[in-house]
Amino acid sequence: MEREVATLETGAICCAWNYCGQRLAVGFVDGSISIHDSLDCPAASSSSPSSKWKAHGSRVLNVVWAPPECGDAIACICDDGTFSLWEETEEDTQQPTWKLCKLFESSGSCALDLQFSVFYSSLKMVAAYSDGCVKVYELLDPLELNKWQLQAEFQNVLDSVSRFGKAQCTSASIAWNPQRGESQQTSFVLGFSSDLPQFNSSKIWEFEEAHQRWIPVTELALPGDDGDKVDAVAWAPNIGRPFEIIAVATCKGIAIWHVVLDRESDGRLSTEKVALLAGHDGEVWQLEWDMGGMTLASTGSDGTVRLWQSNINGVWHEQAALDCNGAQS
Repeated sequence: MEREVATLETGAICCAWNYCGQRLAVGFVDGSISIHDSLDCPAASSSSPSSKWKAHGSRVLNVVWAPPECGDAIACICDDGTFSLWEETEEDTQQPTWKLCKLFESSGSCALDLQFSVFYSSLKMVAAYSDGCVKVYELLDPLELNKWQLQAEFQNVLDSVSRFGKAQCTSASIAWNPQRGESQQTSFVLGFSSDLPQFNSSKIWEFEEAHQRWIPVTELALPGDDGDKVDAVAWAPNIGRPFEIIAVATCKGIAIWHVVLDRESDGRLSTEKVALLAGHDGEVWQLEWDMGGMTLASTGSDGTVRLWQSNINGVWHEQAALDCNGAQS
Protein backbone atom coordinates (compact mmCIF):
# COMPACT_ATOMS: atom_id res chain seq x y z
CA MET A 1 0.00 0.00 0.00
CA GLU A 2 1.44 3.36 -1.04
CA ARG A 3 1.03 6.50 1.05
CA GLU A 4 2.46 10.00 1.11
CA VAL A 5 5.17 10.39 3.76
CA ALA A 6 5.90 14.11 3.40
CA THR A 7 4.80 17.19 1.50
CA LEU A 8 7.84 19.30 0.71
CA GLU A 9 7.72 23.08 0.53
CA THR A 10 8.66 25.09 -2.53
CA GLY A 11 12.41 25.33 -2.98
CA ALA A 12 13.27 21.81 -1.83
CA ILE A 13 16.33 20.62 -3.75
CA CYS A 14 17.62 17.51 -1.95
CA CYS A 15 16.63 15.10 0.80
CA ALA A 16 17.96 12.21 2.88
CA TRP A 17 16.15 9.37 4.63
CA ASN A 18 17.03 8.24 8.14
CA TYR A 19 16.33 4.49 8.28
CA CYS A 20 16.75 4.21 12.05
CA GLY A 21 14.57 7.13 13.09
CA GLN A 22 12.16 7.09 10.14
CA ARG A 23 12.87 10.77 9.52
CA LEU A 24 13.45 12.88 6.42
CA ALA A 25 15.92 15.78 6.16
CA VAL A 26 15.30 18.25 3.32
CA GLY A 27 17.64 20.92 1.91
CA PHE A 28 16.39 24.11 0.21
CA VAL A 29 17.68 26.61 -2.31
CA ASP A 30 17.71 29.38 0.33
CA GLY A 31 20.08 27.43 2.58
CA SER A 32 17.42 26.10 4.93
CA ILE A 33 17.05 22.57 6.32
CA SER A 34 13.79 20.97 7.46
CA ILE A 35 13.14 17.72 9.34
CA HIS A 36 10.00 15.61 8.96
CA ASP A 37 9.32 13.17 11.83
CA SER A 38 7.27 10.03 12.55
CA LEU A 39 7.19 8.92 8.93
CA ASP A 40 6.43 5.36 10.05
CA CYS A 41 3.13 6.44 11.56
CA PRO A 42 0.24 6.72 9.03
CA ALA A 43 -1.56 9.14 11.32
CA ALA A 44 1.37 11.57 11.48
CA SER A 45 1.14 14.91 9.72
CA SER A 46 3.15 14.89 6.50
CA SER A 47 2.82 18.58 5.68
CA SER A 48 4.55 20.32 8.61
CA PRO A 49 8.21 19.74 9.48
CA SER A 50 9.12 19.33 13.14
CA SER A 51 12.11 21.64 12.66
CA LYS A 52 13.32 24.12 10.08
CA TRP A 53 16.30 26.46 10.28
CA LYS A 54 18.72 28.45 8.12
CA ALA A 55 21.89 26.36 7.85
CA HIS A 56 23.78 28.31 5.14
CA GLY A 57 23.58 31.56 3.25
CA SER A 58 23.14 29.87 -0.13
CA ARG A 59 21.52 26.73 -1.46
CA VAL A 60 22.02 23.32 0.06
CA LEU A 61 23.40 20.76 -2.39
CA ASN A 62 23.14 17.64 -0.25
CA VAL A 63 22.20 16.44 3.22
CA VAL A 64 23.54 13.24 4.82
CA TRP A 65 22.46 11.62 8.08
CA ALA A 66 25.25 10.69 10.48
CA PRO A 67 25.25 7.14 11.91
CA PRO A 68 22.89 6.57 14.87
CA GLU A 69 25.91 6.24 17.19
CA CYS A 70 26.16 10.04 16.90
CA GLY A 71 22.59 10.61 18.00
CA ASP A 72 20.44 12.66 15.64
CA ALA A 73 22.90 14.56 13.45
CA ILE A 74 23.23 15.55 9.80
CA ALA A 75 25.89 16.90 7.47
CA CYS A 76 24.92 19.67 5.08
CA ILE A 77 26.85 20.52 1.88
CA CYS A 78 26.41 24.05 0.54
CA ASP A 79 27.22 25.42 -2.90
CA ASP A 80 29.59 28.01 -1.40
CA GLY A 81 32.06 25.15 -0.93
CA THR A 82 31.54 24.59 2.80
CA PHE A 83 29.82 21.82 4.68
CA SER A 84 28.53 21.74 8.23
CA LEU A 85 27.51 19.26 10.93
CA TRP A 86 24.31 19.80 12.92
CA GLU A 87 23.07 17.99 16.02
CA GLU A 88 19.57 17.85 17.50
CA THR A 89 19.48 18.82 21.17
CA GLU A 90 16.85 19.25 23.88
CA GLU A 91 17.20 22.26 26.13
CA ASP A 92 15.08 22.17 29.31
CA THR A 93 11.41 22.09 28.32
CA GLN A 94 11.93 23.63 24.92
CA GLN A 95 11.21 21.80 21.70
CA PRO A 96 14.22 19.95 20.19
CA THR A 97 16.49 22.35 18.32
CA TRP A 98 19.38 21.85 15.93
CA LYS A 99 22.75 23.38 16.78
CA LEU A 100 25.86 23.82 14.65
CA CYS A 101 28.63 21.44 15.78
CA LYS A 102 31.29 22.20 13.19
CA LEU A 103 31.70 24.20 9.99
CA PHE A 104 34.25 22.94 7.46
CA GLU A 105 35.37 26.03 5.58
CA SER A 106 36.20 26.09 1.88
CA SER A 107 39.92 26.24 1.07
CA GLY A 108 39.81 27.00 -2.64
CA SER A 109 37.74 23.94 -3.58
CA CYS A 110 34.14 22.91 -2.96
CA ALA A 111 32.86 19.83 -1.16
CA LEU A 112 30.87 17.69 -3.59
CA ASP A 113 29.93 14.62 -1.54
CA LEU A 114 30.60 13.09 1.87
CA GLN A 115 29.71 9.84 3.61
CA PHE A 116 30.07 8.45 7.14
CA SER A 117 31.05 5.01 8.37
CA VAL A 118 31.38 3.51 11.86
CA PHE A 119 34.31 1.36 12.95
CA TYR A 120 35.27 -0.27 16.23
CA SER A 121 37.47 2.52 17.52
CA SER A 122 36.18 5.55 15.67
CA LEU A 123 33.80 7.20 13.25
CA LYS A 124 35.14 8.09 9.82
CA MET A 125 33.96 10.56 7.20
CA VAL A 126 35.26 10.81 3.65
CA ALA A 127 34.68 13.96 1.60
CA ALA A 128 35.36 14.55 -2.10
CA TYR A 129 36.18 18.00 -3.45
CA SER A 130 35.96 19.88 -6.74
CA ASP A 131 39.73 19.75 -7.32
CA GLY A 132 39.75 15.93 -7.25
CA CYS A 133 41.03 15.83 -3.69
CA VAL A 134 39.77 13.27 -1.18
CA LYS A 135 39.91 13.92 2.58
CA VAL A 136 39.31 11.33 5.28
CA TYR A 137 38.35 12.63 8.72
CA GLU A 138 38.26 10.65 11.98
CA LEU A 139 36.30 11.12 15.19
CA LEU A 140 37.35 9.11 18.25
CA ASP A 141 34.24 10.00 20.31
CA PRO A 142 31.02 9.85 18.22
CA LEU A 143 29.29 12.19 20.67
CA GLU A 144 31.85 14.97 20.20
CA LEU A 145 30.95 16.07 16.68
CA ASN A 146 33.13 19.19 16.89
CA LYS A 147 36.40 17.26 17.30
CA TRP A 148 37.04 15.81 13.85
CA GLN A 149 40.66 15.24 12.85
CA LEU A 150 42.00 15.07 9.31
CA GLN A 151 43.43 11.56 8.92
CA ALA A 152 44.49 11.61 5.26
CA GLU A 153 44.38 13.64 2.06
CA PHE A 154 44.99 12.31 -1.46
CA GLN A 155 43.73 12.45 -5.05
CA ASN A 156 41.49 9.95 -6.80
CA VAL A 157 44.20 8.66 -9.17
CA LEU A 158 46.08 5.37 -9.32
CA ASP A 159 49.54 6.93 -9.18
CA SER A 160 50.89 7.68 -5.72
CA VAL A 161 51.73 11.21 -6.90
CA SER A 162 49.43 12.91 -9.37
CA ARG A 163 51.04 13.88 -12.68
CA PHE A 164 47.87 15.12 -14.31
CA GLY A 165 47.47 18.65 -12.99
CA LYS A 166 44.53 20.09 -11.13
CA ALA A 167 41.14 18.62 -11.95
CA GLN A 168 37.89 20.57 -12.27
CA CYS A 169 35.18 18.27 -10.89
CA THR A 170 31.47 19.02 -11.04
CA SER A 171 30.24 16.07 -8.96
CA ALA A 172 31.42 13.07 -6.97
CA SER A 173 29.89 9.96 -5.44
CA ILE A 174 31.15 7.93 -2.47
CA ALA A 175 30.04 4.60 -0.96
CA TRP A 176 31.63 2.85 2.01
CA ASN A 177 31.96 -0.93 2.20
CA PRO A 178 28.93 -1.78 4.39
CA GLN A 179 30.70 -4.72 6.06
CA ARG A 180 31.78 -4.26 9.68
CA GLY A 181 33.62 -7.54 10.50
CA GLU A 182 36.95 -7.46 12.32
CA SER A 183 38.64 -9.17 9.37
CA GLN A 184 37.16 -6.69 6.89
CA GLN A 185 39.50 -3.99 5.62
CA THR A 186 38.30 -0.40 5.84
CA SER A 187 37.41 0.59 2.27
CA PHE A 188 35.21 2.77 0.10
CA VAL A 189 34.54 3.34 -3.61
CA LEU A 190 34.68 6.80 -5.18
CA GLY A 191 34.12 8.24 -8.65
CA PHE A 192 34.21 11.78 -10.07
CA SER A 193 32.72 13.69 -12.95
CA SER A 194 35.61 15.91 -14.07
CA ASP A 195 37.55 17.28 -17.03
CA LEU A 196 40.43 14.82 -16.44
CA PRO A 197 39.61 11.16 -17.19
CA GLN A 198 42.25 9.87 -14.73
CA PHE A 199 40.18 11.21 -11.83
CA ASN A 200 36.80 9.96 -13.04
CA SER A 201 36.85 6.17 -12.93
CA SER A 202 35.56 4.59 -9.73
CA LYS A 203 38.34 3.27 -7.54
CA ILE A 204 38.23 1.27 -4.33
CA TRP A 205 40.40 2.81 -1.62
CA GLU A 206 41.53 0.66 1.28
CA PHE A 207 43.26 1.57 4.53
CA GLU A 208 46.59 -0.21 4.86
CA GLU A 209 47.15 -0.78 8.56
CA ALA A 210 50.86 -1.61 8.24
CA HIS A 211 51.75 1.81 6.82
CA GLN A 212 48.71 3.73 8.07
CA ARG A 213 47.77 5.00 4.62
CA TRP A 214 45.01 4.78 2.03
CA ILE A 215 45.84 2.94 -1.20
CA PRO A 216 43.85 2.27 -4.41
CA VAL A 217 43.34 -1.49 -4.72
CA THR A 218 41.29 -1.66 -7.92
CA GLU A 219 39.68 0.43 -10.64
CA LEU A 220 36.11 -0.30 -11.75
CA ALA A 221 36.62 0.45 -15.42
CA LEU A 222 37.44 -1.46 -18.58
CA PRO A 223 40.01 -0.25 -21.14
CA GLY A 224 37.22 0.98 -23.43
CA ASP A 225 35.55 3.12 -20.79
CA ASP A 226 37.98 6.00 -21.51
CA GLY A 227 37.60 7.70 -18.15
CA ASP A 228 33.81 8.03 -18.39
CA LYS A 229 32.40 10.55 -15.94
CA VAL A 230 30.81 8.85 -12.93
CA ASP A 231 27.36 10.01 -11.86
CA ALA A 232 26.75 7.71 -8.88
CA VAL A 233 28.15 4.68 -7.05
CA ALA A 234 26.56 2.27 -4.54
CA TRP A 235 28.12 -0.64 -2.60
CA ALA A 236 25.66 -3.45 -1.87
CA PRO A 237 25.28 -5.00 1.59
CA ASN A 238 26.61 -8.58 1.62
CA ILE A 239 24.66 -11.30 3.41
CA GLY A 240 26.85 -14.22 2.45
CA ARG A 241 28.12 -13.85 -1.11
CA PRO A 242 31.75 -14.78 -1.83
CA PHE A 243 32.09 -11.46 -3.68
CA GLU A 244 31.00 -7.84 -3.30
CA ILE A 245 28.61 -6.05 -5.68
CA ILE A 246 29.11 -2.41 -6.62
CA ALA A 247 26.92 -0.38 -8.99
CA VAL A 248 28.47 2.46 -11.01
CA ALA A 249 26.42 4.86 -13.15
CA THR A 250 28.00 6.63 -16.15
CA CYS A 251 26.70 7.99 -19.45
CA LYS A 252 26.70 4.40 -20.77
CA GLY A 253 24.29 3.11 -18.13
CA ILE A 254 24.55 1.42 -14.75
CA ALA A 255 27.41 -1.07 -14.58
CA ILE A 256 27.20 -3.94 -12.08
CA TRP A 257 30.60 -5.08 -10.82
CA HIS A 258 31.60 -8.18 -8.86
CA VAL A 259 34.63 -7.64 -6.64
CA VAL A 260 36.49 -10.45 -4.89
CA LEU A 261 38.23 -9.06 -1.81
CA ASP A 262 40.87 -11.81 -1.72
CA ARG A 263 44.15 -10.41 -2.99
CA GLU A 264 45.80 -11.37 -6.25
CA SER A 265 49.59 -11.82 -6.36
CA ASP A 266 50.16 -8.12 -7.02
CA GLY A 267 47.90 -7.10 -4.14
CA ARG A 268 45.08 -5.96 -6.41
CA LEU A 269 41.46 -7.07 -6.21
CA SER A 270 39.82 -9.24 -8.87
CA THR A 271 36.87 -7.54 -10.59
CA GLU A 272 34.31 -8.47 -13.24
CA LYS A 273 31.74 -6.31 -14.98
CA VAL A 274 28.69 -8.60 -15.10
CA ALA A 275 25.96 -6.29 -16.43
CA LEU A 276 25.23 -2.90 -17.98
CA LEU A 277 21.72 -1.69 -17.20
CA ALA A 278 20.11 0.71 -19.66
CA GLY A 279 16.71 2.27 -19.09
CA HIS A 280 17.07 5.85 -17.91
CA ASP A 281 16.69 8.52 -20.56
CA GLY A 282 19.39 10.89 -19.37
CA GLU A 283 21.73 11.19 -16.39
CA VAL A 284 21.43 8.86 -13.39
CA TRP A 285 21.29 10.92 -10.20
CA GLN A 286 21.38 8.38 -7.41
CA LEU A 287 21.76 4.65 -6.70
CA GLU A 288 20.55 2.87 -3.56
CA TRP A 289 20.57 -0.80 -2.53
CA ASP A 290 17.98 -2.45 -0.30
CA MET A 291 19.15 -3.75 3.08
CA GLY A 292 19.70 -7.27 1.71
CA GLY A 293 21.76 -6.12 -1.27
CA MET A 294 19.38 -7.83 -3.68
CA THR A 295 17.50 -4.90 -5.28
CA LEU A 296 19.02 -1.73 -6.72
CA ALA A 297 16.97 1.47 -7.00
CA SER A 298 18.03 4.22 -9.41
CA THR A 299 16.72 7.73 -10.07
CA GLY A 300 17.53 10.05 -12.93
CA SER A 301 16.86 13.21 -14.86
CA ASP A 302 14.02 11.45 -16.71
CA GLY A 303 11.94 11.67 -13.51
CA THR A 304 11.78 7.91 -13.09
CA VAL A 305 12.67 5.57 -10.24
CA ARG A 306 13.71 2.13 -11.53
CA LEU A 307 14.19 -1.09 -9.57
CA TRP A 308 16.69 -3.71 -10.74
CA GLN A 309 17.25 -7.33 -9.72
CA SER A 310 19.15 -10.36 -10.97
CA ASN A 311 17.49 -13.75 -11.48
CA ILE A 312 18.82 -17.10 -10.20
CA ASN A 313 21.08 -17.28 -13.26
CA GLY A 314 22.67 -13.93 -12.44
CA VAL A 315 20.96 -12.08 -15.30
CA TRP A 316 19.98 -8.52 -14.34
CA HIS A 317 16.64 -7.03 -15.42
CA GLU A 318 14.37 -4.10 -14.64
CA GLN A 319 11.76 -5.18 -12.11
CA ALA A 320 9.64 -2.03 -11.98
CA ALA A 321 9.59 1.65 -12.95
CA LEU A 322 7.79 4.51 -11.22
CA ASP A 323 7.56 7.94 -12.83
CA CYS A 324 7.33 11.25 -11.00
CA ASN A 325 3.51 11.23 -11.26
CA GLY A 326 3.25 7.91 -9.43
CA ALA A 327 2.46 5.77 -12.47
CA GLN A 328 4.01 2.30 -12.28
CA SER A 329 5.05 -0.02 -15.09
